Amino acid sequence: MTLNDLGIGKEAVITAVNGEGALRLRLLDMGLILGTKVKVIKIAPLGDPIEITLRGYQLTIRREHAKEICVESEGES
Repeated sequence: MTLNDLGIGKEAVITAVNGEGALRLRLLDMGLILGTKVKVIKIAPLGDPIEITLRGYQLTIRREHAKEICVESEGES
């Protein structure tokens, strides 16, 4: 599952950050690294962007970038 698939209020843990080059480095620089807990706070009315919270701060990212972040929800195995 990717971060793009999470609904509002859902929490998950990042299992992988895909993408290439500058995009991947930018995602990692923003704190989206393996093992980080994330929670979806809001989704814009037209579905893009989405607002998440992680590491004590809020971050807004585009859905196309959220598709590059693999997550696993707490109940998943």
